[in-house]
Amino acid sequence: MDHNLRMNRGDWLYIWKSPEWPAWRYDLSRLAAPLAQVSRAQGLLFGRLADVGLTLRSEASLVALTEDVVKTSEIEGEQLNVASVRSSIARKLGVDIGALAPVDRHVEGVVEMVLDATLNCSAEVSKERLFGWHAALFPTGFSGMSRISIANWRDDSKGPMQVVSGPIGRQKVHFEAPPAARLEMEADRFLAWLNADTADQPVLKAGLAHLWFVTLHPFDDGNGRIARAIGDLLLARADGSPERFYSLSAQIQRERKDYYDILERTQKGTLDITEWLAWFLEALHRAIDHAQLTLNVVLSKARFWQRWASTPFNERQVKLLSGLLDGFDGKLTSSKWAAIAKCSPDTALRDISELVAFGVLKKSAAGGRSTSYELAD
Repeated sequence: MDHNLRMNRGDWLYIWKSPEWPAWRYDLSRLAAPLAQVSRAQGLLFGRLADVGLTLRSEASLVALTEDVVKTSEIEGEQLNVASVRSSIARKLGVDIGALAPVDRHVEGVVEMVLDATLNCSAEVSKERLFGWHAALFPTGFSGMSRISIANWRDDSKGPMQVVSGPIGRQKVHFEAPPAARLEMEADRFLAWLNADTADQPVLKAGLAHLWFVTLHPFDDGNGRIARAIGDLLLARADGSPERFYSLSAQIQRERKDYYDILERTQKGTLDITEWLAWFLEALHRAIDHAQLTLNVVLSKARFWQRWASTPFNERQVKLLSGLLDGFDGKLTSSKWAAIAKCSPDTALRDISELVAFGVLKKSAAGGRSTSYELAD
């Protein structure tokens, strides 16, 4: 760490040890341009969404929420089943997506937290509400193999709460959170600020809340996911709509090394968090731009099904075409078709030949040992 920075700051290593904590500061003039860019990107996205009709809005929102739930868990190294997540959200929102995947208790908890944060964004955030989210994230009372304290602040009985990496014996401490004895007072202060009408611009408040909560690290586990849910809640308030069409968690997952680097620098820096907020705004801008790509996919899928509405596809063909439209992994061959559709190679080839005859599929130009197929348009 820069020696001069330490001298200027006094002897504390983490921002919560500063005598001025938590008097956050930021330079609004430096953030004015990125704020304007985010606002413009939001305007373009919401302008497009205003023209697409309710069904496609619901589909775009379902895609964004599914990505949000999957990616907020992926950041923590946890892989959720995408079909289960999508089904769980569709069920709770009353969106018809045809066949529903089986219920997964763990998936349900993350979905409940994300939906409560966004759909009920205008409701007060209380300690009890955060405890409810925490309980939903850990329905068994365990995180992995470890029993953790559920719906309660951590107690530090096993030593201070630290964010570490590396093998045991050579671990690097990236951050140490405030002691458990301070958490009740710290959480009360944070929630009072969160629920009050403050002078902070709404999007900046989302970035600040995310940082503040993750710095408190008040739970044994789940702090990152809950911090991102609080951020989503404040972004929904900033958008003036509980409907979600972009996912900041997905963007953070795409840039997670930068995310952890900027968090660590900020938590070991001063209470001037302009750099963190600039990064947050830029990531948010990229998340909204990415949502435009998602919307392109939703609209092209809708156009595809409209175009072929009168063509008699069988169930296997519908399933595989949906997979292709969603962005199929690798090349589509008759053997892959047979495996996915659980049918014989002969049936798979018949299905494909029929679609080629209709003009829906065509043979791929790319060579290879076996013939592969792609969408004709």
